[in-house]
Amino acid sequence: MTSDDRHSSPDAGPLSGLRVVELGVWVAGPAAGGLLADWGAEVIKIEPPQGDPARGFAQMIGGDLPFNPPFEIDNRSKQSIVIDFAHERGRELTHEMLSQADVFITNIRLEALARLGLDPESIRERYPHLVYGIITGYGLAGPERDRAAYDIGAFWARSGIASLLTQPDGNPPFQRGGQGDHNAGMTLAAGICAALIARGSTGEGQVVHTSLLRHGIYTISFDLNVALRFGTAIGVATHETMANPTVNCYQDKDQRWFWLIGLESERHWPNLCRSIEKPEWITDSRFVNAQVRRDNRDELTGLLDKLFSTKTRDQWGETFDREDMWWAPVQTPEEVLADPQVLAGGGFVNVPDGSDTTTMINSPIDYLGTPGGPRSMPPDLGEHTDSVLASLGYSSEEISKLRLSGVIA
Repeated sequence: MTSDDRHSSPDAGPLSGLRVVELGVWVAGPAAGGLLADWGAEVIKIEPPQGDPARGFAQMIGGDLPFNPPFEIDNRSKQSIVIDFAHERGRELTHEMLSQADVFITNIRLEALARLGLDPESIRERYPHLVYGIITGYGLAGPERDRAAYDIGAFWARSGIASLLTQPDGNPPFQRGGQGDHNAGMTLAAGICAALIARGSTGEGQVVHTSLLRHGIYTISFDLNVALRFGTAIGVATHETMANPTVNCYQDKDQRWFWLIGLESERHWPNLCRSIEKPEWITDSRFVNAQVRRDNRDELTGLLDKLFSTKTRDQWGETFDREDMWWAPVQTPEEVLADPQVLAGGGFVNVPDGSDTTTMINSPIDYLGTPGGPRSMPPDLGEHTDSVLASLGYSSEEISKLRLSGVIA
């Protein structure tokens, strides 16, 4: 494949011409494939006869419309082929696809991959040109490498994230759907791109791996590296115990939350005082510097709580902006979707949907030179089985025989 082939059109995306085979389920693996598809790659999604279990997400969350938003976000612009791995011929078809692919993505457990002959060692030996991208729960090695893990287990609970977000005497907070999976998928997509650059120099592919556990640890590496180097952990903060009042959350008169984000205490303290019309606090002996504000944080936080309960969040926002006091609203999903800055900042994308388009959440990377973007809504189960096999050289008669024998559907 030449660079001219890959970038035949600037609008096709930076990965135009790249062929990816995905054997992914639920969110993490498909998220990585979904990003590569948004960036222009041809992504062929292999599914079992019953389909990726994520096709059932809409029912799981109680949806009663003919849409599946969680599945759609990770599987748009892909092709779906159904192969039954119970048949040896089905496994052979997969190898035929891999022989012509640039990238293989999976988040199937290592034990199952080994049974199918699709484990990293076997595939790398057979296809040295291939970049093999894999997401595991706990890693490629160690006694728990085959332990089952969704992101709520490996990324959220075991990594320490849930613990660090648990308020004293509170319950561990619940993770939002796919949160760790999407982050791990984005990491794998980035790693695959780096491996493709390396292949351009060496001609060799390689295994690219991340785990939900490793990604969770990296997410809170600020805390964990402090514990590792200092020998003690950073305490879990609460509204009442924040030492710096210019980095805290507060409620307005309507109980709507907002966050002050004045990380540089000495720089932002005068701005805050002017915002709340208390300029005399700038030189007040109780609050004159960061140390005494820390010492008097109970009194100061109580005073700020009373002040902020007298106006609306929007009113406070106007004064904060005027005085260059940095802040952000704590928005609900409905507010995020209506936020004009989210729209202006490219948060949404119109996905071709038949003769129309469907608005969805955009992937988080913009390419201004080779923009690309989603090309279609997610495929129906097995929608492209015939066309994918035809691209491998199979005739319609051969495809019909494979279907009759149960190898494909």
